Amino acid sequence: MSNIYESAEATLGFISSPCLTKVELRVACRGISDRDALSKPDPCVVLKMQSHGQWFEVDRTEVIRSSSSPVFSKIFLVDYYFEEIQRLRFELHDISSGTNGLRDADFLGSMDCSLPHLHLVFFSCVTAEELSGNDDYVELSFSARKLDDKDFFSKSDPFLEIFRLNDDGTESLVHRTETVMNNLSPVWKSFKVSLNTLCSGDHERELKCTVWDWDSNGKHDFIGEFQTTFKELRVEQEGKQLQWECINPKYQMKKKNYRNSGVVLLNHCKIIKMYSFLDYIMGGCQIQFTVAIDFTASNGDPRNSCSLHYIHPYQPNEYLKALVAVGEICQDYDSDKMFPAFGFGALIPPDFKVGHFMGCDDVCRIQGVVEAYQNCLPKIQLYGPTNIAPIIQKVASSASEEMHTKEAMEYFILLILTDGVITDMADTREAIVHASHLPMSVIIVGVGNADFTDMQILDGDDGILRSPKGEPVLRDIVQFVPFKDFKHASPAALAKSVLAEVPNQVVDYYNAKGIKPKCMSDYESTRTFSP
Repeated sequence: MSNIYESAEATLGFISSPCLTKVELRVACRGISDRDALSKPDPCVVLKMQSHGQWFEVDRTEVIRSSSSPVFSKIFLVDYYFEEIQRLRFELHDISSGTNGLRDADFLGSMDCSLPHLHLVFFSCVTAEELSGNDDYVELSFSARKLDDKDFFSKSDPFLEIFRLNDDGTESLVHRTETVMNNLSPVWKSFKVSLNTLCSGDHERELKCTVWDWDSNGKHDFIGEFQTTFKELRVEQEGKQLQWECINPKYQMKKKNYRNSGVVLLNHCKIIKMYSFLDYIMGGCQIQFTVAIDFTASNGDPRNSCSLHYIHPYQPNEYLKALVAVGEICQDYDSDKMFPAFGFGALIPPDFKVGHFMGCDDVCRIQGVVEAYQNCLPKIQLYGPTNIAPIIQKVASSASEEMHTKEAMEYFILLILTDGVITDMADTREAIVHASHLPMSVIIVGVGNADFTDMQILDGDDGILRSPKGEPVLRDIVQFVPFKDFKHASPAALAKSVLAEVPNQVVDYYNAKGIKPKCMSDYESTRTFSP
């Protein structure tokens, strides 16, 4: 059996994932043409990425009213793989007030490029910046007092902008607050921003803050400005609330008795440590990997060369290819390399009743799973139905026990390999909703050429999965991938797609629970004031 495994392993030829970094993309537009003679456009930019020849929306900016040269505060965060060509498309839309989003918007143009070659094109300026690796966030809240009144018939409608001053002399918009209507002493909502975005990790980098009076025609009135640094924001002032005079330089030059155009105050400053997937792995988190294989009759008789379970002496079938490609990665995160392996939908000897837990508990490494899979094929009768809820519930039971164990930190990954749409969809949705509260992820690989459209329901990328009773998943824990999309791709490409969401799912679970990696120092400071 080991020879066949070695053949499968050699055929797959697993390649390590390429180095990964993150890139921030900032977008500004210049000279957008007016489609409507009576008003300026209300622009919004949509970022799309190409995958398997199709374009998918990644994110979109806010809509800026009445502006032909907008600077968007929205920052696109993109994973950048050095060894891949990542194609991007920036679409510019004019979204008028009262329209139904992009459906009724005017399409103004688009720009295509690859991530490593971003450049200036006809209407858009895109700035790319590689992050330094500091993923910590800061939560800030500001208010103001006695701002200048810029309106004749009402009070000012102020909003605050924060810019980072770059080494090349340019400014990057970090955050734009909401507008507080008709108020000279506004309290703006708190917001979170990464330290990379705020100051590029340099605590002494200058930050320029400007206050404006919002106008519906887009010609906002300047109230004043001040400068600070993150170092100043986080330093205690002996219990005093940090504040800055908001200065209008024109008034300062012309008016002898001018003091300021109001005062801006810091209400809240909190540093939030964001732990990474690697932090948890280095802190002792173990990945518990479980495999479940579909043994229903729709796979075909394993003795027939047309069967999806046919064991060719030199060429691994699709089940083996998917199993080895994913398992080879997951087993490196498991200290004992012992995996539970199950089959479902088969008639099991000696009484040949349908068994959904034909288990081989604690087989050694992926080689052991391969051998167990091959050994059981001649002994069972492929039958049905394709029920996967019992498998999910079994792994969820183990994950639930882990939640109540303080000493261990284990995260469970269930790999389900199936050739068709499941027959217990309602029970499966219920099981996934329950599992979303647990340290657990579910990966489903569709083997063969069946129509897997209905399986996309389980993957939360296209919407929020709900149980039959209407309860939504707490977090997205399911990744579904049809193997046929990777038939002619490398095993590394399949593994990367299948496991792409797992690191974030691990981090999201532990962060939501407030669980820090072991042996990690507590890096958090807070300053709060009452406005």
